Amino acid sequence: MDMKDLNQFPRVSLGVFPTPIQRLNNISQLLHTNIYVKRDDLTGLGLGGNKTRKLEFLLADAKNRGAEIVFTTGGAQSNHAMLSAAAANRLGMKAVLILKQRGVTEIRGNRFLESLMGTEVILMDTDDYADIYAEMDRIGSARGLVYYKIPCGGSNALGTLGYVDCAREISRQGIFFDHLICAEGSGGTMAGLALGGKLFLPGTKVYGMMVDSDPFEEITPRLMREAADLLEADIGISDRDYSLRDMCGPGYAIPSDEGNAAVRLVAEKEGMFLDPVYTGKAFAGLLKMAEEGAFRESDRVLFLHSGGAGGLFAVG
Repeated sequence: MDMKDLNQFPRVSLGVFPTPIQRLNNISQLLHTNIYVKRDDLTGLGLGGNKTRKLEFLLADAKNRGAEIVFTTGGAQSNHAMLSAAAANRLGMKAVLILKQRGVTEIRGNRFLESLMGTEVILMDTDDYADIYAEMDRIGSARGLVYYKIPCGGSNALGTLGYVDCAREISRQGIFFDHLICAEGSGGTMAGLALGGKLFLPGTKVYGMMVDSDPFEEITPRLMREAADLLEADIGISDRDYSLRDMCGPGYAIPSDEGNAAVRLVAEKEGMFLDPVYTGKAFAGLLKMAEEGAFRESDRVLFLHSGGAGGLFAVG
C-alpha cells in the first residue's frame, strides 16, 4: 500500500524502544492459553507508559511551532498529564496542567510526582473539557507566550500515530498474535493499534477495553480515519476492524472490584503491577474473555501494559 512512512513525521526522542514482549507463564497456565505482555510501562520517561509514544510526535510539533508553554488536561491523577509535564521539562518547555477536580486531588500519586517536577497545576471544577480548553486559551493569551494545547490523553490524529508505530514495532518482534488487548481511556492508543493492526498485523484482532463512558464507538473510527489521512493511506475503516468492551465499572477513575482483583492477580502471579484505573480494568476484561472461551489453547494473546503505576499510590 502506498502511504507516507511514519519516519517522515517529525518526532522528539523521549522513550526507550522497542519495549519488550514477555510471556506471562503463570497467568498462561491459569488461563490455558498463551498470554504475553507488551511492556509499554517501560518506555523510560517518568514511570513509563503509553503516552510517551504520543508525546514524541506531539511535542515535536510543539517545538516546531515555537511553543514555550505546553498545556494539557485530564483527571486529577492523569498519567498523561504527569508524563506530559516530564517530557516538557526535558525539552525545556513549561508545562501547565489544567485538570478536572475529580477523583483523588490530594498531593499523592501522580499529583505528588508533578509537585516533585515543579509543575504548575490548576484544578477546575468542571466535567466539560470545552471549559478547560477555553481556560488554556485565556491563560496562554494573558501570558503573551507561544503556547501549544495537547488534548486529553494526547488523543488526536497526530498522537494516534504513536500507536500505529507501536503496531509496526510489534510486527517486527517476531511473534504472531491472534489477539491484541488494550485499555481505552481517551481513544488514541486503541485507534492507533486498530489502524496499525490493519496496516502491519494482518490476522490480529484488536480489542479496546473501555474504562470511560465516552462514545468510543464514534471516537475510535474517527481517530483511525484522521490518522490514516495523515499517513495518506487509502484504507477502509469499519467496526469489523476491532472490538470494544465496556469495563468502566462504577465510573472513570473509580476502581472496580474486578479491576482490583486483576491488579492483585497479576502482582501475585507475575510480580508485575497494573493500575486500578486503566490496565487493571483492561486485564479484568481479558480474564472475562478467557472465562467466556474467547481464546483457544494455541492462541497467542498480547496485552498492552500502558503504564499508570503512579495511580497505585493515590488509592487505598
